[in-house]
Amino acid sequence: MSIAIAAAPGRQDLHTPAMRRRVIAGTTIGNALEFFDFTVFTFLMLVIGPLFFPAASGYGQLLLTTATFGVGFLMRPVGGMLIGSYADRHGRRAAMTLTLWLMGLGCALIAAAPTHAQMGAAGPVLMVLARLIQGFAAGGEVGASTTLLVEHAPPEKRGFYSSWQFGSQSLGVMLGALTVALLTAALTREQMQAWGWRVPFVIGILTVPVGAYIRRNLEETLEQPSRASAAQSAASAGHQPLRRVFAEHKALVVKGILLVIGGMVCAQIIGFYMPAYANKELGLPATSTLSASVVLGAIGFLIAPFVGMLADRVGRKKVIFWSRAATVCALLPCFQWLVSAPSTGRLMTVIALLAVLLALQTAPVITMLPELFPKAVRTTGMSVVYGLGISVFGGFAQFFVTWLLHVTGNPMAPAWYLMVTVTLSTVVLFWIRDRTGHEIDTREA
Repeated sequence: MSIAIAAAPGRQDLHTPAMRRRVIAGTTIGNALEFFDFTVFTFLMLVIGPLFFPAASGYGQLLLTTATFGVGFLMRPVGGMLIGSYADRHGRRAAMTLTLWLMGLGCALIAAAPTHAQMGAAGPVLMVLARLIQGFAAGGEVGASTTLLVEHAPPEKRGFYSSWQFGSQSLGVMLGALTVALLTAALTREQMQAWGWRVPFVIGILTVPVGAYIRRNLEETLEQPSRASAAQSAASAGHQPLRRVFAEHKALVVKGILLVIGGMVCAQIIGFYMPAYANKELGLPATSTLSASVVLGAIGFLIAPFVGMLADRVGRKKVIFWSRAATVCALLPCFQWLVSAPSTGRLMTVIALLAVLLALQTAPVITMLPELFPKAVRTTGMSVVYGLGISVFGGFAQFFVTWLLHVTGNPMAPAWYLMVTVTLSTVVLFWIRDRTGHEIDTREA
């Protein structure tokens, strides 16, 4: 290894209660800001579509905009591999700060992107480039921040600590939806199209220095080795975490990808696609649908720590299995009830129920992923699994569902798509070891 674990002599204060609280707070705030930057795009799809793809039909605009959102996920595996490997060599904190600045760069490009009317195809091209940069950053963010939380946590509380990863993502979603909802309510349609849609991305740019400052003051869980040991390990396979993941842990990578896709598809459809679906397919006002996303984010943020504690108490696999079983059983009745008589009240009720089930299945999964891998390749392994799992099934879930709705004409298409993917993703649980409460750094690195 090019970096040793931080609990070496002279670093005994690393895992004090005060330091652990600071790590949770710092990781949560920085991660929330980053996910605000990445996800706010989806809440503006109905505004961005006509501005950047005016030649397409209403369906075509939505399809192209969801595809633009989805291309950000194509870079997640690349970002996960490269930034994850960087984190396993040079530290989690350095990787997390890098991803934050890259996310801010993506926001800047989107905020400055000219519309189709201003510069023709240059606008959509710049938008796609920005989403690729943001996807690259997000691919490295989750692995580095989750690993930092897990490595600070005592064995009996890893579920609680890593649950703040999902909680912070939910907080970012809530803030993004709330920002767009407030802008939609305060501005006219013409103002939103002229300049209002750019405001959230400007906010995203301004939050980057705040998040970077917070992350620079977190304690690293890895320490730099001496020059001699660094030179000696530079030539070893341990200095190449990405190669080691694919050479030594291929089976774990496959299991992890299968495990993660169920929750990722649910998050994309329930969390991000529902505003566009409820507005375009069910005719509900945009402010109501955005309010539903605020509710979803708030519920995820508030209950994630309790889900983590539950997973620490009864085991990750039990919580994941039964919450996914409940999700599959609830999806069809929920969508049928909503479609039969669309209303803001019914939408809020459905979103609230599915948000609870989403938190129950996703928070323990995020804990299990870093537990799969030894410490020398932990960030790289989790980043690869998370990036590959979410890149196609998660990132293009909105695209697939939009296409299914158009082809079938069936408003129940999102429910059927979710039921199939969640079921397939659950089966792999039987081949994954549950390491709840066990030490994860006793294995050979």
